[in-house]
Amino acid sequence: MFRRTDTAATLATALVAAAAALVLTASTSAAAATAPGFLAGADLPPHPTSPWYAGAVTKGLPESPPFCLDGVLPAAGSWHRAFGTEYDTGAVQVSVRSASPAAAAKLAGTLERKVAACAADWLRTTPGGIASWQDYGTLAVEEGAHVYGVHTSIPESEPGVHLFGIGRDGSTVTVVQWGQMGDLSHAPVADFRKTTTKAVNKLNP
Repeated sequence: MFRRTDTAATLATALVAAAAALVLTASTSAAAATAPGFLAGADLPPHPTSPWYAGAVTKGLPESPPFCLDGVLPAAGSWHRAFGTEYDTGAVQVSVRSASPAAAAKLAGTLERKVAACAADWLRTTPGGIASWQDYGTLAVEEGAHVYGVHTSIPESEPGVHLFGIGRDGSTVTVVQWGQMGDLSHAPVADFRKTTTKAVNKLNP
């Protein structure tokens, strides 16, 4: 009789331990699946005649990759959020949780080089086009951030200007791309530098 009681107690203890392990595994998986912190519409450079509208924070990459960054953002560990206005101005933020801080630093470097080469790459594939770019410098936030601008134009079409903010906090990298019609003289660089700082500060590494 005592033997049966001991066996039942041992079985109950094993079941409790297994259940606890299952809960811990589920909690860890849920935490791993949680999105990094993202910008809100109010964090973007103010539009003179329209509020910003923010889409949902969505797992994976956007259906259309940000301009200049086609093929360099990994799908694994990625989340994104799109923003729009009532006019021609839009933005997107993509954040990636890398395997390690070293992997994140490597990704951030790749993104910076891709943006810095964007104008030249675009010109090589766009006969008759005009393009230019500007390095707007680094930001002292977490592990650092960098802001760039790219302008492109083709004959008989409206010119476009894009700003890019690329930053890292630990093993998480974020890139914010803002764009509208115009050239680099129309870019709200000072406000976008603040946006990039906020984007990095909001990450959950």
